[in-house]
Amino acid sequence: MNAPLLLEILRRVEPSPQAELPLAAEGVQRYVWQHRWGEMLIEVIGQQVFVDGKLVEPFRGF
Repeated sequence: MNAPLLLEILRRVEPSPQAELPLAAEGVQRYVWQHRWGEMLIEVIGQQVFVDGKLVEPFRGF
C-alpha cells in the first residue's frame, strides 16, 4: 500500500456536530476505508466486525 499513515483521530473535512472519533482504543481496532463514494468505518471487537456500526455476519461456507 502506498497510502500515507493517517492520524489516530478521524478528522472530518466539513464541520460536524459529532465528537471526533479516536481510532485507537483499548480492545477495538478501527479503520477508515476511503473510496470514491465516501468513507466507511470498520471496527473489529474480538471476533466481531462492524461496518458503519452494523454487525457483519461471517460467511459460513457451502
